[in-house]
Amino acid sequence: MTMVWIDLENLSVDYLRNNFLFNPTDIIDGLASAPAYHLIFEALLLIWIVKLLFFTKTFNLAKSDLTEKEKHALIEEWQPEPLIPEVEEENPFGFKNKFTGIPGPTVCINGKEHINLTSLNFLNMIGNKEVEASAIDAVRKYGVGSCGPRGFYGTNSIHLELEENLAKFMNCEEAILYAYGFSTVASAIPAYAKRGDVLFVDEGVCFPVQKGVEASRSCVKYFKHNDMSDLERLLKEQAAEDLKNPRKAKVTRRFFIVEGVYLNYGDICPLPKLIELKYKYKVRLFIEESLSFGVLGDTGRGITQHFNCNMEDVDMVCANLEYAVGSIGGFCCGRSFVIDHQRLSGLGYCFSASLPPLLAAGAITALGIIDSSGDKLENLRSKASSFHQMLESISGVCVISDEISPVKHLMLSKTNGDINGDRLLLQKIVEYCMQNGVAVTQAQYIDQFEYKVPRPRQVPCILCHIQCKLLLLLID
Repeated sequence: MTMVWIDLENLSVDYLRNNFLFNPTDIIDGLASAPAYHLIFEALLLIWIVKLLFFTKTFNLAKSDLTEKEKHALIEEWQPEPLIPEVEEENPFGFKNKFTGIPGPTVCINGKEHINLTSLNFLNMIGNKEVEASAIDAVRKYGVGSCGPRGFYGTNSIHLELEENLAKFMNCEEAILYAYGFSTVASAIPAYAKRGDVLFVDEGVCFPVQKGVEASRSCVKYFKHNDMSDLERLLKEQAAEDLKNPRKAKVTRRFFIVEGVYLNYGDICPLPKLIELKYKYKVRLFIEESLSFGVLGDTGRGITQHFNCNMEDVDMVCANLEYAVGSIGGFCCGRSFVIDHQRLSGLGYCFSASLPPLLAAGAITALGIIDSSGDKLENLRSKASSFHQMLESISGVCVISDEISPVKHLMLSKTNGDINGDRLLLQKIVEYCMQNGVAVTQAQYIDQFEYKVPRPRQVPCILCHIQCKLLLLLID
């Protein structure tokens, strides 16, 4: 221990006065040497503190001039405003039809049996006995819900099994599972694309993709739907901008955002050309494959298998499990270092309760059926092609979807340019079909939030279990 000795006898009075006693002259000298703006600021600060302490009025919230009788009268008269406005009867988003039972080839609507052309249950996995049995077994083993996000005790072994199976099915290194289809792509895009990055987006992408693009706060450049010439024009313009500022270009990331089969059109993206442009201009490629997953390709592996492209040429694939698989949720797959990033950056993954185990079990079984039953997919494509040719024979409408797409978009051949008028006419066709035992629907869009609202159209969907004789009956 170090000892410090102070010689009190030799301490001078001047030393104590200069170092420890209050000296007004030092303060005066300091004020005189201080800048004027500093003195003004301190003076204003002192005035504000005095005002707060001595001149601020305090209000007694408990004090009221109303009598108890008047208070009770006001309470009885008060009517709270509704949380949401009342829905008008003619609102196109109103729930006028009530579905009961399993949405298979036929469906019960308002108590009447209809041929079902409204469901995206393409392979009839909803109601499949094997899928139901696996879901029931999962309920007995895991219970109904997960009650927690994946990172907070919401991960069960069945979630990991489904992720492993999806990665193997898609020939990828890793897959990540989301609990809600919409949030999958809406979370995945902003997990990678940030402010300052550039997104080249097809103007025909669906609403979840639009929300993901918007959440990224990146510079968005929309190109005409499936128009590779327009896309390359934008790429050349971007390359010219990069030459002007090479330093910024070095840290700017670029992405293609497209869909395998477009939900708003039913047509297929030109993947080989996109891959060519990806390597030519050094752009990352993200594909939303909700409609193509489990449908395109010999074994349902999607757009890459359909065009016989290498999965490594695509940086990330997103898809939901709510169409061909007949479950809930979605997934992303790709290289491990790409997918792992979402486990801390994907908002839908980090902050949403994980997928209920019974739905994960059902998805595992459905995935196995798709993988082992190529005849189901061939049957679906055959019926989609036959239905497409039948629809093309109808006068007054045109089919804009691809021949093998299970979703068909029909538009009026002639339009007077009035969107509302076209919608009313299509709605009359929908109602006529419903009256005759055929369930079809008109495409609905939230006009004020969509980037580009497509022309009004009907959207019949084809299911692999609908008999061909029923399709002929529909056309008649």
